[in-house]
Amino acid sequence: MTEQLAILGGTPVRPQGYPAWPDVDEATVARLTETARSGVWGGFPFPGPNTALFAERFAALHDVRHAVPMANGTVTMEVALKALGIGWGDEVIVPALTFAATAYAPLAAGALPVLVDVSPGSLAIDPDAVEAAITPQTKAIIPVHLGQVMADMDRLGEIASRHHLAIIEDCAHSHGKQWRGRSAGAVAAFGSFSHQSTKILTSGEGGTLTTNDDRLAELAASIIDCGRAKDPGEERFTFGANYRLSELQAAALVGQVDKFESQMEERAQAAAYFEELMAGVEEVRLLDVDERITRRSFYRYIVCIDPEAFGGADNDMVCDALDEEGIGTWVGYPSLTRDPLFQPWLSRLPAAVEHADRLRPEAWDCPVSDRAGSSETVYLDENVFRAGRQGVEDAVAAIKKVRDGARSLRSLMDR
Repeated sequence: MTEQLAILGGTPVRPQGYPAWPDVDEATVARLTETARSGVWGGFPFPGPNTALFAERFAALHDVRHAVPMANGTVTMEVALKALGIGWGDEVIVPALTFAATAYAPLAAGALPVLVDVSPGSLAIDPDAVEAAITPQTKAIIPVHLGQVMADMDRLGEIASRHHLAIIEDCAHSHGKQWRGRSAGAVAAFGSFSHQSTKILTSGEGGTLTTNDDRLAELAASIIDCGRAKDPGEERFTFGANYRLSELQAAALVGQVDKFESQMEERAQAAAYFEELMAGVEEVRLLDVDERITRRSFYRYIVCIDPEAFGGADNDMVCDALDEEGIGTWVGYPSLTRDPLFQPWLSRLPAAVEHADRLRPEAWDCPVSDRAGSSETVYLDENVFRAGRQGVEDAVAAIKKVRDGARSLRSLMDR
């Protein structure tokens, strides 16, 4: 007999839930308290002591020469584009399955985002779709390392080199990941990281750009510091604004860097165990994780359900049912072709107005992204993978329970 689902009044698989996030410890509280008492709260002069220390440690963590902390993980991409000289009249290729910020950043820099579909196995940007979308106006590609996967940086690098394009890695989900021994954010011209409140290295808000190019790092630092020259006495200035990170935010980040690698390893080991247990659950598809990913890390772990196998329930209903079982989930991003936040035709940019018809959702053919975002993706919270083997076992048990009781979800869908 099928066990009654918690969403219908049954007993949850894991009523105790999972570890809280952010993971606040006394060392972080002490650093924040010390910073508060110091009176040095803002980001000027840039970088402040906490910001400089975090930048040094973050760069070391990702094996890059430079890390430039700033206000958030959206302006990071905007600043990267501006530092690369990309703007009015240029085009930037982005995947349709991502947060709106990835496509907003080109618009903020004055360029046009061009949406392409993702590969069905990995849900990472499809290199063939990228190449098909290149025009004489294309200047950059922003691949997104989504969830536990990374985009095919070898293929994208080859395409970019052949067409003389820049690559900015969107690493908002991928602190610590490595592609063939090179860290995410170190493979291309720039890497863009987010420190938003749910991210795995967080200061509530914030972002960091990484690069191995001295001149690009100098430009990025100037752009976020109101255009000031990086070093006192220099006379070189850029067109910039105040996108600096505050010292309070940097204090929170410094406190988390020290324990990040152990948390990352814990999640990676738990993910491997999860995949082992899920191997026979045919109704749930695991994403293809490329063997060239040599160090695993993830913000949330993504699986894809077969709605028909779940009684016709889409990912929204399945996530609701799993949440009631005590397993934290999220449906993930809708395709940008269906995202109400993505409205570039309202930007009044001359280029956007000129190409308004091209920028509307119906203009983009992204069936894999549309299907995944609207009905298939289930994002498991990172803390599922910070609760030992039992935490993973409970998550798998809940998935199977919801699958087995999926027919009973019809009563909720019909209300």
